[in-house]
Amino acid sequence: MNIQLTNSGKKYSNNWIFRNFSYQFTEGKKQVILGPNGSGKSTLLKIISGGAMLSEGIIEYSIDSKKIKPEDVFQYVSIAAPWLDIPEEYSLEEIITFHTQFKQFAKGISVKDAIKIIDLEHTREKHYRNFSSGMKQRVKLGLAILTYAPLLLLDEPVTALDAKSVSWYQAMIATHAKNKTILVFSNHREEEYGFCEEKVQLQS
Repeated sequence: MNIQLTNSGKKYSNNWIFRNFSYQFTEGKKQVILGPNGSGKSTLLKIISGGAMLSEGIIEYSIDSKKIKPEDVFQYVSIAAPWLDIPEEYSLEEIITFHTQFKQFAKGISVKDAIKIIDLEHTREKHYRNFSSGMKQRVKLGLAILTYAPLLLLDEPVTALDAKSVSWYQAMIATHAKNKTILVFSNHREEEYGFCEEKVQLQS
């Protein structure tokens, strides 16, 4: 998916989160958006995903030169972010089954396969509320990366992950996301975006 932002800005009340941001995110590329806390990275992710609107400027989407309406873009996007909510009372198997009612996994990946790939088989019947923060992040990353969608948005993806899980995340990207357009939103942690081809600086 190609995403073109032109003179874009977002404000809440009278405070601008970011402004005068123009950039083209290119179909099939892996790109990282870097910036300090408060620079608007998560806000930009929400705008690109269709979850929030710009206060000024233009955002345009296309796939293979075919334009996509902003209101339809959610069909083409998967997201992993610390702020995303998952039902706390669900088990891992229930979470994955619920997810597949709205977003399908890549061809050939079943619920059972997803549990194995996320590598939390020993917790399949454990309630999500009893997961550690690292386990919760693995679930979010696994769901997003395995989802059949051309655009993958990752907000600070190694948050709460230990060294073993960081390696798992990097292997997941290499194995299951090599053909996706990927935007990583990072606070300068290279283990999150070492695979990216371009860096974009978002100023606060």
